[in-house]
Amino acid sequence: MADADRERARLADEGITAVEGLRAGHYTLAERPTGCTVVLAEAGAVGGVDVRGGAPGTRETALLDPVNSVERVHAVVLSGGSAFGLDAGSGVMRYLEERDVGYRVGDHIVPIVVGAILFDLGIGGRPDVRPGADCGYRAASAASTDRPEEGSVGAGAGATVGKLRGREHAMKGGVGTASITLDDGLVVAALVAVNAIGDIVDPATGEVVAGVRTDDGDLADARRLLRGGALGAGGGSGDASGPGSIANTPGGNTTIGVVATNATLTKAQVTKVAQMAQDGLARAIYPAHTPNDGDTVFGLATGTIPVDPDAPPPVSRIGALASDVMAEAILRAVRNATGLPGFPAVQDLTPPP
Repeated sequence: MADADRERARLADEGITAVEGLRAGHYTLAERPTGCTVVLAEAGAVGGVDVRGGAPGTRETALLDPVNSVERVHAVVLSGGSAFGLDAGSGVMRYLEERDVGYRVGDHIVPIVVGAILFDLGIGGRPDVRPGADCGYRAASAASTDRPEEGSVGAGAGATVGKLRGREHAMKGGVGTASITLDDGLVVAALVAVNAIGDIVDPATGEVVAGVRTDDGDLADARRLLRGGALGAGGGSGDASGPGSIANTPGGNTTIGVVATNATLTKAQVTKVAQMAQDGLARAIYPAHTPNDGDTVFGLATGTIPVDPDAPPPVSRIGALASDVMAEAILRAVRNATGLPGFPAVQDLTPPP
């Protein structure tokens, strides 16, 4: 096995559930391709977040600011359905409340559930069908320590990529997960739902894996299109305000995810890890963090490995690894996706990248 392939296999590992204390689950709606994905931390995990997209749809992100009081969260919810999908978090709260999991306020229990959404309302012809509280409850009920399913499930069921030339030249996105376990017991992992307006690029080779297609169905390479001016100033076909433009594609580049570690970190430190994980997103997606996307990465630290009181936690090391597993999870999301009518998947290309 080549060194690059060996390292890729190591990064694939067990996914987000390799981090002790986490469970993950999906629920995919049958009426149209959409759904939600939940990462549970029922014992609580120190949480942080980094929002880079210019048009995010999020839940409880202000609570994760390091200056605010509550440190530990109990779940992260990733959902399709645009802002309607934020309702999925209510179902996760109900699931956790029934199990007496949450932040104690006197005699009361309040589960801390954070989340983010992506825009998939244009997929499947039924925009009135979107994830709600029931979706969140079912995803939480399905959560386990098994390696999560990848591809066209949960929050990735209606995700697409490569929309710079319009939906007719797009491909299927999805959900991916990756992790790495080091010899000293440190684990760093990611789970991500990929809904990019542009291309998915393999950082190891620079090759486009999925994204904008030509009229013949081949990969067009968004970098070449944008640098050559073929899409105009706004990203459309010579018209900055056209229907295919970046400026008029709400949520079109929304990639939402979670990075997690079993290290013991403060809110400020886990927020820095989430920030560094965004580098992996930018390595694997072109373009990323555009004005009308909602790119958001949550960070979780379960603190389940022994702490050396004489040594500070290796935040730079954890953040660098978070970037690596984020990029790998993005690649796995599109490589494991299943095509929809009009939206071929990587496995449908001949030969697939």
